[in-house]
Amino acid sequence: MRPPIFVRRPTDAEHQALETGLRSADAFVLRRCQIILASTRGEWAPQIARAVGCGDQTVRNVIRAFNATGLRALVAGSHRPHTVRVIFDPERAEPLRALLHQSPRTFGQPTSLWTPELAAEVSFAQGLTPRRVSGEAIRLALRRLGVGWRRAKQWITSPDPAYARKEVPATA
Repeated sequence: MRPPIFVRRPTDAEHQALETGLRSADAFVLRRCQIILASTRGEWAPQIARAVGCGDQTVRNVIRAFNATGLRALVAGSHRPHTVRVIFDPERAEPLRALLHQSPRTFGQPTSLWTPELAAEVSFAQGLTPRRVSGEAIRLALRRLGVGWRRAKQWITSPDPAYARKEVPATA
């Protein structure tokens, strides 16, 4: 069993801010205030977790954050990742471009039109990516190549030699 963790004794100003936080419209602030105040009353993490509706570890994390940073623990941090790895580096981006110059039917797809999501699925199936990526990752890879997805639709053509003759021009 883990040793119990309790919040440090808040200063009078901190205690007043925590009480005010109980009336906050922001659920993040409200829940954190509830957790910290419950811990000041001597409740244990599992008790607090059941009362607030979160996990034990979440309670421990909130208490540790308050003990370390005080009221700054009531401010939600950024959800952005610390590092971003580009899946389509230059070595994988050119094969993606080549893939999109072919018909999706070549890869056993039921349609002849590429969508970013379909391109992501096929690029994974063909081994261009180590995992399934989003359609947005495809769009960003094309943008790094200097091609927007709308523009890509113009240069993605059918392998059919008579495609240009069959294509019906758009009416204005």
